[in-house]
Amino acid sequence: MTTKTATMSVSLPKEMKEHIKRRVKEEHYGTPSDYVRSLVREDIKQQEKDRIRALLLEGVSSKSRKIGEKERKVLEQKLLKSIT
Repeated sequence: MTTKTATMSVSLPKEMKEHIKRRVKEEHYGTPSDYVRSLVREDIKQQEKDRIRALLLEGVSSKSRKIGEKERKVLEQKLLKSIT
């Protein structure tokens, strides 16, 4: 499957540019673009995890569940521990 690409120019402080160069070498990325794409992919994954986490907490906190308040709080705490 071929992915269409687009070019984007980003201005960075010199320190950040040097950091990217180091990370490319250390982690064996082919290019700085590969490294940046990797960071964006991870950010997308994290946003999805955050969205799912919010939905799970909303479900556990829902008053329509047939559980007591004490059990609801215990479930919320367990869920928070398991997803952080």
